[in-house]
Parts: sequence; structure tokens; C-alpha cells
Amino acid sequence: MNAQTNHADPKSPLRTVTFDVGGMTCAACASRIETVVGRLPGIASVSVNLPLERADVVMAPGVADQAVIDAVDLAGYSANPRRGTASERRLAEEERAAERRAEDRQTLVLFIGSALLTLPLMLPMLLKPFGFPWHPAPWTEFALAAPVQFIAGWRFYRGAWKAIRTGGATMDVLVALGTSAAFFFSLYMILRHGEHAHGHLYFEGAAAVITLVLFGKVLETRARRGTTEAVRALIALRPQTARLRRHGATADAPIEEVRSGDLVEIRPGERFPVDGTITEGETEADESLITGESVPVAKHVGDGVVTGALNGGGLVVIAATAIGEDTTLARITRMVEAAQTGKAPVQRLVDRISAVFVPVIIAIAAVAFAGWLIAGHDVETALIAAVSVLVIACPCALGLATPAALVAGTGAAARAGILVKDIEALERVAQVDVVVLDKTGTLTLGKPVVAEVVPAEGFTRASLLALAGTVQGPSEHPLGKAIRAAAIAEGAALGDVEGFRAVIGEGVEGKVDGRSVIAGKPAYLASRGVDFGPLSRTAADLGLGGATVTAVAADGKLAGLIALADAVHPQAKAAIDALRARDIRVMMVTGDAEGPALRVAAELGLSSGEVRFGVRPEGKVQVVRELVASGAKAAMVGDGINDAPALAAAHVGIAMGGGTDAAIETASVALMRSNPILVPGAIDIARRTVAKIRQNLFWAFVYNVVGVPLAAFGLLSPAIAGAAMAMSSVSVVVNSLTLRNWKP
Repeated sequence: MNAQTNHADPKSPLRTVTFDVGGMTCAACASRIETVVGRLPGIASVSVNLPLERADVVMAPGVADQAVIDAVDLAGYSANPRRGTASERRLAEEERAAERRAEDRQTLVLFIGSALLTLPLMLPMLLKPFGFPWHPAPWTEFALAAPVQFIAGWRFYRGAWKAIRTGGATMDVLVALGTSAAFFFSLYMILRHGEHAHGHLYFEGAAAVITLVLFGKVLETRARRGTTEAVRALIALRPQTARLRRHGATADAPIEEVRSGDLVEIRPGERFPVDGTITEGETEADESLITGESVPVAKHVGDGVVTGALNGGGLVVIAATAIGEDTTLARITRMVEAAQTGKAPVQRLVDRISAVFVPVIIAIAAVAFAGWLIAGHDVETALIAAVSVLVIACPCALGLATPAALVAGTGAAARAGILVKDIEALERVAQVDVVVLDKTGTLTLGKPVVAEVVPAEGFTRASLLALAGTVQGPSEHPLGKAIRAAAIAEGAALGDVEGFRAVIGEGVEGKVDGRSVIAGKPAYLASRGVDFGPLSRTAADLGLGGATVTAVAADGKLAGLIALADAVHPQAKAAIDALRARDIRVMMVTGDAEGPALRVAAELGLSSGEVRFGVRPEGKVQVVRELVASGAKAAMVGDGINDAPALAAAHVGIAMGGGTDAAIETASVALMRSNPILVPGAIDIARRTVAKIRQNLFWAFVYNVVGVPLAAFGLLSPAIAGAAMAMSSVSVVVNSLTLRNWKP
């Protein structure tokens, strides 16, 4: 739902307040709240989400929250500002969950009681085809129907009165009008004809409608609760206390007392209470509920951890880097909530239809009633047609069609580590036909690994790696770390280096087992008098192939060459194949030189025409703009920081930030782990969600477009109309819930 007003001063800074709303039963309720609140002075916009039971109100600073609460109360509903801190929000969510469970239990009890009283009223209809002409006495029917009408159905009278009092009309008005007409007409017939009123009573129709509507509410509320699990699960991940180390002592403290820089101890099996960096110990962290990564991630000193991740078997101490609403988990929660409260353009049309739907249906019912009378039929026939129109024409399914699918789809995406900022971004992702991929850190791992080892005459692979790995021991350079890691992985005998010296931009040198060892650029070693002999051509070829070559010499003699390259991500080829399978064109754009770019392209099956190399950030923007100008729906996929201009210029930007601030805060879509397979996953869930929205709207419209004329022409009884109305809402929600099982 979305209502816009012009009461706010455009020069005043606006603020957005989120309210938890209670008492809504259908789309018309949400529309009614938007209308009432939107009339208040200083309100810029109101957006009410029925499945999430929340209202986002954009207002001028001078507007008090209480004014909104009073307006919602006047409309017949309840509203409370959403609490700010994580602990307060968790407490509020627990309170709302308890209230919902109580409401659900009450609805279930009313439904069971209503069904037990309605069954004897329906038995004559059920037994008639089998030759049992049994009917309860008229006053018995009245005694059975009255509790259903005024106890089980009281909620509809209450809701109808609140709606009418504020000048609106909701589903409650339709149900109350329709069932009351059937009930009081039947009572009139008893008072007039007494025991001879058999065959002219419609208590069973009124009772059946109320029972079926309650049954629909039982199913609908249970199903709707399932669609909001993603946000509730995220909120539940946040621990309420932290074990602080201060002044040499360790003690539990409320999470609100943790400050940036504090040392926090996390024991095995506990969740990390804040974002931080490990200062002591090592462990594995299960980040599956945050990033979607099912395999625990090894964590060592210096590694970052995120709030809500589950600590493995090690005791660690972290220094807090982000607390409260600045944590990764809090930002993810806000992003998921923002996506789930958005509006699709088609939903805005539905909102406008829903706003006038109930009055139009009442008018159709009145015309149907008058039309049957004018055609010469009796009041009973006219009444049945009118009541059936009123009962079947509930706009609930229309109102639930978009938000139910949106909540389920974005929730499933979030569980997989795909965060969508808003509904517009979701629709744009679904339209993508070209994907432009950055190379480093997107299609590759973003760190060098040893790709080839070429020992010189007189040396072996093991001896070459031992020399290179030892001399690189003290080095902090990524290439040096990669060489040492490869040497360790292959079991090379590493020793100690003496007199270590790093020559910036050239290489390193030192004494290894009494030998002078140099490792660095081939040109640097050549300048130091090292003769490459037959390996000169090999070094040149490796460089042309896109590798970074490190030459190693011992006592002035060449020991061999080690080629390093940025390793292609194991899932990159599968991601490109998955994109092509969806008829999506793929391009790679990189700032790297031709050699490294074409090496990666060849490994991934990309042709030279699908690669742009040597492209600076402004050049990436130009590539994207040319695609968009040609009519392509281009998605740019990058790391969310140096690719930000291109991300912004694209039809949709997808940031593979591994949970970085830039990815979460600035991207239309953020992938919480650097796995390219999530790119086709994001497109897939977007297309499925949009498809579900269209399916839901189709069926919701079909129920009404087909059902209302049938009811008006007397082809549907009130009981059947009530069943159709109830099942329309249930079918929309159940159809949406199938998205919950989606995985990339």
C-alpha cells in the first residue's frame, strides 16, 4: 500500500518512523490506514505492509508519533513505534509474536466452535442427495446460527463499524453486510411463517460464510507468519549479552554496554555478539545464516568476524569494530526489511483498485438485488444474489499478491546471501539480459597463487621452492606469501633466512644455509648479473601468458622461475554457463593487461570479443553506458568499492563485497560472499519472485472477475462464494510460500 500526501513542507528535513500495526485483516485495512494517516498535516507518505504488519511513515520533524498512533486508533487499529536498539526490537518482536499466537489461538477456537454449530445447519444440504429429507426446526436453526453470527462473527461487525466510522469500507463490511442480510431475512421469515418457514431460511449460508472466512483466516495467518521468517531469524541471531575483558577481568555485560575497541571473549558454540577482529585464538565460524555459505570459515588472528555467526571449537577474543545498529547483521536486517516493504509498479495499480473495490462491490450487490426484483423474482432470490456478490468479492487476495511473494522471495534470497535493496531493484534484476563482470575478486579469487614452477639445470622443484619459500619468509608482499604458502603445501624443507632485505618494487634477498639467495623480477636479477640462459624465453612466454614471474638465484646462479597468477574462482565457469543458459550475454571488463585478461577469459570460455582489458574505472562506466544506451538491460558486477561508478551507471548494480560496508550500503543487490555463482542465483530468484507476483495477481483477479458475475447472476450460493473467497487468499499465500524452498 502507498498513500502520498502534500501536507509536508518540502523545505523541512523529513524523518521516517516505522510503526508496528495490529488489527489488520485485509488489503482494504492497509489502504484505510494509509488514507487516515495520510490526511494528517506534515505527513509526506505512508506505506503499510499487510504481511509484515508494519507502517513506514515519512513525516516532518514537528509531527508527533502520538498523532499517528491516534489516527490509526481512530481507524480501528493499533500502532506502536518500532523500538530502536537491537535488544528493544527483539523484545518487541517477542511481544508481537506472543500476541499473534494468542490471536491465532482465539481464531482457531472460534473457527472450531463455529464449525461445530454450522455442521447441523449444513447437514440437510449434504443429506438431501442421499434421500434423507431431514431439517432441524426453524427455531433450532436460529439457536445454532445466532452464536456463529454474533460471537464468531463479532470481529466482522467490530471491523465494519470502525471502517464505516472513518468513512471507509473493508472486507469486514462485506462479510457483515452479506451475512447479516441472510441472517435477519431468515429471522423475519420465522417470525412471519413460524414452523412453515422451511425452505426459506438461509441461516446455513450466513453461518457457512463466517465459518469459511474464519477457516481462511486460520490458514492465511499461519502461512503469512512463514513468509516473515527471514527478518525474525536475523533478529534472533543477535546475542543479548557479551563477555567483556576489562581491567584484567572477564564479566558478562548487556550488549548495549559494548563499545568499539572493547575486547570480547567468545567461547565454543556461542554466537559473536558484535563485529570484530580476532586478537587471540583461532576457530571456525559458521556464517551460513548471514552469508549463505554452508561450510564453516577458518578464522585466525587478524581475521574479521560478523555478528550472529556461530563460533566453532575454539575460544577466541575479538576487538569490537562495529556495535549496535552499525553491525553487519543490523545492516543486513535493515536491507531485508526495506526490500520486503517495497512496492512494485503493478502493486500501486492494485492499491488504487483496492481503494475503490469495496464501494464498487456494494454497488454491484445493490444492482444485482434490484435487478432480480425488477426481473420479477422474489426477495429471497434477489437477496441470495446480493449476499453472494458481497461475500465472494474480498480484495484480500489482491492485497496479498505482491507483498506475500516479495517477502517470501527476498527472505529466501537473504538466506542464500543475496540482499536486494528494494522492489524496483528486484524487478530490474529480473529484466537483465547482459552481465558485465569485473575480473579481479569477482571471477578470480583476488589473490596470487603459484601457477607454475620451472627449475633451472641443477635444481629440482623441491629445492627451488625451498630456497624461494625460505628467503620470502619475512616478506609481507602478497607474491612472497603465495610462494611460501606453496612451498609449505608441497612439504619443502624451509630453513631460516639471515640478513633479509627487501628491495621495494624489485624483490628480496638474504642468506639461506650460507648461500646468497635473491628472488624477484627477472629484470632485477638480470641487472645483478644473473644469466637466464635457455630460461630467458620461458620467462618471456610466462609473462605474455598473463603470469607474474619471480626469478630465484643462489650465489649468482639461476635456480629457476616461479609463475604466479590470480587464480580463477572455482565457481566462475559454472556461473558463466548458468548465465548463458538463461539467455544472458556475458562480458568481462578489467583494468588488467591483455595477457592476464585473456588467460582468465580462455579458462572461462570467453571469446576475445567478450573481453575488455586495460580499462580504468571511468572506462568501465563508459562500457556500461554504451550497453544501456543500446537498449540492453545491463547488470554490472564488481566489488562495490572501486567499481562503484560503473555499478551506479548500470541498469542494476550487483556488488560482490563479501559483506563490506560499501556493498551493503550502496548496492542495489549485495552478495554477502564472493562467489560468482550467486550472480545467476540473484537473477533466478528475482525472475521467480516477479513471476510469482504475476501468478498471484492473475489468480486474485480471476477469482473476482469470474466470481462476481456468477454471484450476481445467481449461479453461486453464499456458502460457495464464501469458500471461494477464503481460498483465494490462501492460494495466493501458499503459492508465494513455494519460494521459501529456493536455493541458488
